Amino acid sequence: MSTVDAQMPGVFYRRPSPESDPYIEPGSVVQPGQTIGLIEVMKTFNEIKADKACRVAKILLDDGDEVDIGQSMFEVDEP
Repeated sequence: MSTVDAQMPGVFYRRPSPESDPYIEPGSVVQPGQTIGLIEVMKTFNEIKADKACRVAKILLDDGDEVDIGQSMFEVDEP
């Protein structure tokens, strides 16, 4: 098992807007380049993209959680 870590500090979001479904759920299989979350920094929303094909085992943060550089956001397995 490996993790996807934050590349910047900010506020983590699992969905593009409060009314929208989350980008992914535990168990989702994602492809390289697929958006898996957002980090807001100074009112700018930065997409978090998968860098490889993987299965999301666990989401470690909730919407609105503060995140620091290097903090683990997702646990992932190879598909």
